[in-house]
Formats: sequence, structure tokens, C-alpha cells
Amino acid sequence: MRGLAEAGGSADTPGGPGGSFSRTGWTEQERYNQEWTDLRAEEMEEWSPQEIISWAVDQFGDKLGLATSFQAESSVLVHLFAGATQQARTFYLDTEALFAQTYMVRDRLIERYDIKPVRFRPALSFEDQATVYGDRLWETNPDLCCEIRKVQPLKLALSGLDAWMTGIRRDQAATRAHARVVEWDKRGLVKINPLVRLTSADVWNYIAENNIPYNELHDQGYPSIGCTHCTRAVAPGEDPRSGRWSGTGKIECGLHEPEPAEATFSI
Repeated sequence: MRGLAEAGGSADTPGGPGGSFSRTGWTEQERYNQEWTDLRAEEMEEWSPQEIISWAVDQFGDKLGLATSFQAESSVLVHLFAGATQQARTFYLDTEALFAQTYMVRDRLIERYDIKPVRFRPALSFEDQATVYGDRLWETNPDLCCEIRKVQPLKLALSGLDAWMTGIRRDQAATRAHARVVEWDKRGLVKINPLVRLTSADVWNYIAENNIPYNELHDQGYPSIGCTHCTRAVAPGEDPRSGRWSGTGKIECGLHEPEPAEATFSI
């Protein structure tokens, strides 16, 4: 494996951060489906993040979107992605319960890389949500809360795209251990995970080497950062994602469908 090397709801603000890169000549119009992504995943398993991003930009152009959560992996992807294209969409999901530090790093990345991330919000305010479903839905039914404030806005964000890019890594959680470089998303588009093989140490070394802005909560015991209501600091020795939905048994918000354990990379 080659690692990193320097080489409904509503949406606000248009824009986002082609290049031409063809590793194996996949430039013709192709029909995207599960078989197609399985072939690409096998072919690209050993590619570097830069090669994966360059391929994705060339393959999908303005039909590609980069999802940003403004965590460490997102900072790395923005750094790489902004250097590859000013054509594709960069977007984020604003649940209206993000930490102040999350908005701060968003602004620093905008200033540093001249990106214009599109903001997607839930259809319901927290006040309206409480009227319909009761107070503190994130405690009484966290799955429904995530559906309203994250999953439904993501559907709007992905509308019109052929592919989206995420910061998923295999060592983030057991639910992500079988993630692939390229996957078929159940929503009907291609999902690309350029950092999937990297470790946490790889990510942080790259951030330090390139002086990339990152979320300051990572320095305060928050290895995984979500909403203020559902995220706590993690004690030494705890699982990095144990601070998310702590005490509920919930481990994913619903944006990422886990790959089945029997999935392989063979054709």
C-alpha cells in the first residue's frame, strides 16, 4: 500500500472546490453499478489517496461531491481535493447542533483553500422537531434524530451526483473494517473512500507535515466529533468512537452503510 505523500432540507451557498487523469483509460461513459464498483475496488486497492482523488475527478467531473464533516480526515481530503479541482462540489451537513470548534475549522479551511462548501440543513428546526416528536429526540430516539438531521439532508446533497467522496477509514470502527476504496452506495451512486487504508497515525502525520487546519476538539479528547448533544470526550484507553451516542448502543449515524463481513476484493 502506498500512503499519503505531498504531491427535505435546505442548501446554502453555491459552488465548491477538472483535471485530467486516467490510470487505466476509464474515460468512456460507463454504467455505474455494483459490478462496476467491485471491479474498480479490486483495481484500485493499492492506489495512493492522491491517485484515487485524481481518478475520481477525471471520471466524474462536476458529478462528484466531497462530503466534509470537518474532522481530521476531512481536513486532509480538503487539502488534497482543493489541489485537484475547483469543479466538483464540496458540501457539509449542518445539523444545527455542531460544536463551535467545527464551525471554526470550517472557516479556516475556507480561508486556506478558497473552497465554498455547500451547507445542507434539516427541514425541521429543533423547536419544530420537539413539537412533532417530543423534546430531546436525540435521547428518546437517536436513530430518528439522525435520520431527520443528517440522513435526509444527505439525500438532498447527493441529488444529481454520480459519486461522492468520504473520509472513512477501516480502522475507525468495526462497522467500517470492510470498507473499500470504491463502493456502490445503496442510494444509487458511487462512493469513494480515498483514505480507507490509512491509520490514524498516517492522517495526523500528514496534517502535521503540511500544517493543515484541523478541529481543535481533537486536542481535547474528541477523536470522533458529531453533534454537541451526542458527543463526549473519550477517556484514555476507550474506543475512539465510544464518545458518540454514549450509552445508547448506537455506533453509526446512518450515512454509511457497513460493507458485509463476507465482502472480498476478488473479482
